[in-house]
Amino acid sequence: MINRRTLTKSLGVALAATATGGVASADTTSDTRRNRYLIRNGAVVTADPALGVLPRADVLVDDGRIVAVGREVTARGAKVVDASDMIVMPGFVNTHFHMWSALGRNFVADGFPYFAAKRATSTLYSAEDVYRSVLLGLAELANAGVTTVHNWSNNTRSPAHADAELRAHRDGLLRARFSYGHVDQMSRDAPMDFTDVDRVRQQYFAGGTAFDGLVHLGVAVRGLSQSAEPAFFADMDAVVGRGLPVAIHAGQAPPRIVDAADYERRGWLGPRTLLCHYVTASDSDMEIMARTGTPLSWSPHSEFRLGTAGDPRDALLRFRRAGVPVSLSSDATSIAPSDMFEAMRLVWNTGIPWAGTPSAGLPEVGFRDVLQMATLNGARALGLGDVTGSITAGKRADVILVRANDINLAPGGLFETTLVQAATAANVDTVFSDGRIVKRGGRLVAYDVDRIVRDARTSSLRIRTSAGGILTPPS
Repeated sequence: MINRRTLTKSLGVALAATATGGVASADTTSDTRRNRYLIRNGAVVTADPALGVLPRADVLVDDGRIVAVGREVTARGAKVVDASDMIVMPGFVNTHFHMWSALGRNFVADGFPYFAAKRATSTLYSAEDVYRSVLLGLAELANAGVTTVHNWSNNTRSPAHADAELRAHRDGLLRARFSYGHVDQMSRDAPMDFTDVDRVRQQYFAGGTAFDGLVHLGVAVRGLSQSAEPAFFADMDAVVGRGLPVAIHAGQAPPRIVDAADYERRGWLGPRTLLCHYVTASDSDMEIMARTGTPLSWSPHSEFRLGTAGDPRDALLRFRRAGVPVSLSSDATSIAPSDMFEAMRLVWNTGIPWAGTPSAGLPEVGFRDVLQMATLNGARALGLGDVTGSITAGKRADVILVRANDINLAPGGLFETTLVQAATAANVDTVFSDGRIVKRGGRLVAYDVDRIVRDARTSSLRIRTSAGGILTPPS
């Protein structure tokens, strides 16, 4: 589905022999070059505040860029993509996904929850395993209409592991931030070693981005939930000194481990700092985040499953009242699927005020609200608001087409309601990532799915067998 010579040229790197396993082979028929496309006669949910919803419109894409949006766009020489009976919208942005563990989605069991499964397996992942895991996650994201992801790499065990994740990003064809993180289960007293962060920055990101501009670099630090205060302060000083964007787990369980006022005094807050979860935040923490423009990544399934600091519904409505920019994410696949339709639906269904709590009387979350969280807010949270997140002329062509006449979406109606209330990944017909078609006619065309699944099963079986105990496969 991808000609290897074309792929090598388009990404500007040589294909490593160990990293081609999941890329569609040359004997298939997909053309993932950036061509000139006219997406015609779709219902366009732009996520652009100035454009809104266009019940019938065209989108012209040329060389990976959205050139025009409107009625009866003319485009000589363009390949026409018929979007009749489809909803056209920006690709989703997932702002928090631990992709190294995607192949461990089913390691959890009754009495053996997420953290126990992670402790039993995180040290067992080889570089080859994380390549397979990240590529599995990227293909799954593309299938569900996610075109941008924040790879929160919080088990970067060696330089080879970092290289393997980046090779997967090269082959995965989606937009991403790769946030280099710590080694899982390292000592709480030890600060991160930034030697390899510097090496990766120089080797892959000397020009600012990698892989034809699709991937940029950040750092994921442990925060006080996983490191002692001196180590955490040293990590933050190292990130800030390098001018890299930083991501921090802010806590779902008591005690409150993030003090926004202290972080503001230290100069740590702002648009380049992404806080995740933060169910423990006080009203004053939220006000500081809003004032400093510090975005929040909200993982709705994870906040409910792992959060013990209070009701996540209350926290989310208070974040919105304070004006904090909220984006959506999936956390880890053993907690939630990397499916933004499901994330939006959960937020919409739970985003209501309830009596006897600080949320009483606050506005409920609407359909347009969650769509913005899943698209434009996510792009802005990753510093990509001028690049993606809406169907706007001049932005990159991260666009998806959703079939509106499928049985679970028929008989149609309000487009934003349809996307949030009823749509699933199975309704995603076509996915453009940076102007390349990676899914068409409901089928992934840019990936060798059979091989990705086969390789993931091999790695998963080896890890489960090595871990033993409850994870030992049945004979």
